[in-house]
Amino acid sequence: MATIPASCIFSADLSAIYRRDKTSSFGERKRKPVLKRVAVTTEQTSSNSGTAVTTSGRSFVQEKAQSSSEAEAETSLRRVNVEGDSEESRKSLKDYFDEAKDMIRSDGGPPRWFSPLECGAHSPDSPVLLYLPGIDGVGLGLIMQHQRVGQIFDVWCLHIPVKDRTSFTGLVKLVERTVRSENYRLPNRPIYLVGESLGACLALAVAAQNPDIDLVLILANPATSFSKSQLQPLIPLLQLTPDQVLLAFPYMLRLMEGDPLRMAVDILVKGLPLQQKAGEVSQDLVVMSSYHSVVADIMPKETLLWKLEMLKSASAYANSRLHAVKAQTLIISSGKDQLFPSQEEGERLRHALSKCQIRKFNDNGHFLFLEDDIDLVTIIKGTSFYRRGKNHDYVSDFIPPTPDEFTKIYESNRGIYVATGPVMLSTLEDGKIVRGLAGIPSEGPVLFVGYHMLLGLELTPLVCQFMIERNILLRGIAHPLMFIRLRDGLLPDLATFDTHRIMGAVPVSGTNFYKLLSSKSHVLLYPGGMREALHRKGEEYKLLWPDHSEFVRMAARFGAKIIPFGAVGEDDIGQFLIMMT
Repeated sequence: MATIPASCIFSADLSAIYRRDKTSSFGERKRKPVLKRVAVTTEQTSSNSGTAVTTSGRSFVQEKAQSSSEAEAETSLRRVNVEGDSEESRKSLKDYFDEAKDMIRSDGGPPRWFSPLECGAHSPDSPVLLYLPGIDGVGLGLIMQHQRVGQIFDVWCLHIPVKDRTSFTGLVKLVERTVRSENYRLPNRPIYLVGESLGACLALAVAAQNPDIDLVLILANPATSFSKSQLQPLIPLLQLTPDQVLLAFPYMLRLMEGDPLRMAVDILVKGLPLQQKAGEVSQDLVVMSSYHSVVADIMPKETLLWKLEMLKSASAYANSRLHAVKAQTLIISSGKDQLFPSQEEGERLRHALSKCQIRKFNDNGHFLFLEDDIDLVTIIKGTSFYRRGKNHDYVSDFIPPTPDEFTKIYESNRGIYVATGPVMLSTLEDGKIVRGLAGIPSEGPVLFVGYHMLLGLELTPLVCQFMIERNILLRGIAHPLMFIRLRDGLLPDLATFDTHRIMGAVPVSGTNFYKLLSSKSHVLLYPGGMREALHRKGEEYKLLWPDHSEFVRMAARFGAKIIPFGAVGEDDIGQFLIMMT
């Protein structure tokens, strides 16, 4: 074990993140395969030493330099985003309609599973994910998520042919057979059921009837609130409407188009060329208007009436069995769902189900997974819902943040950078203090031990700068309240800490600490914890550490380098602002 003496600290060169090699460990991407459908039957079973210190104070000269670097960073960031888009080429709503049209062209037969080829790049130990579609029944509801989801799951999608009239209980039995077959084949691996609207009711029904199988439910805008839905009045209307009058289809299409005003605002917020993107939005809306016939083919009058009747029975069936659902459940609810009161229903289900969390997306509509700003994998990572075994392992089940995820996190915290102008310094092996993090060892295990400034605001610049400058992910040891909430109260919602989990934070425990060191990670530890972050007046720069530092013993066992660091400036700025007010 090597202990590195502390020094003073650091300044950020933000442009470093944009110069990172695309083939770096956290930036590597895979080539996108061609999408085709595959039918699956239901029977298919560094040696350098160093230190780091954060400082929040800055001079006027530093502020001017910071502004210049931020301007360069903005240009570089736009360039990286464009390159990332060309590499990943995420599918769009237009692709949904094109491929749905192809799927229903010669449709027939019973409901069946299919797996898109772009979902085939997963590892051998990836869990199975069964996607259960909504009212459309096509099974392409995750088309914009396929590539990302397929990297960590074995994805199966359920397709319900347009003319199929299998009852809801029949669909439950179909999914149940598949679940039991996969559980028999891989008994120690969880099975994910991702359902939206009707599919969410289907997932709840299967989970209620199989409490002994390890299921993970991810439910988007469940149709369990059908009794309060705007769709219910359509049933008697459709029964009286002639076949030639397709009143429901333009309405359903508008729901899938999204909010054009919100799309325009997103363009401005992201800093994209307005003329170019406005043209794309306009083109998308024109394209959408040309797909009325596809919607009519997907849901002709008799099929739509059948699906609405099924929604009614599915809602009643699932609600009557909520008490029997023991599966780990994540509710994803939209604030602008025009079909169901999804956020209200999400809260009801959160209290009705024993192991349930909820995430709210206030600006999104009913067809959540078909909107550009929704990434299902990021949601799963942020809620710690991804696991390959019986229990979630914060080390072995961790998936590092992608460049897009990190960029979004950094942008959401840009205000802290602007307000504090962090400067970072580190010590080289020869004892020379340099600006930046060149003195930080590249190879782990490394343990960074520091003290919290007021409210721990130094944490975000520190973690981000390590990623920006050295491509080193600091795995923070965090308070358990960031990961589990036993009851409602005045504490922040768990969703507040989703970015911490995406960036690799783990709940404090000897086991997690051991696993991180054994995996040669760069570990970030604040022995003073929350008490130090909430220090009182007169306790500035005071170490509030426990008497016995057991982390030293653990680090010595793995021969880890210990780098003590400190942060200065934030408390002084806080006192200055208080005095000014």
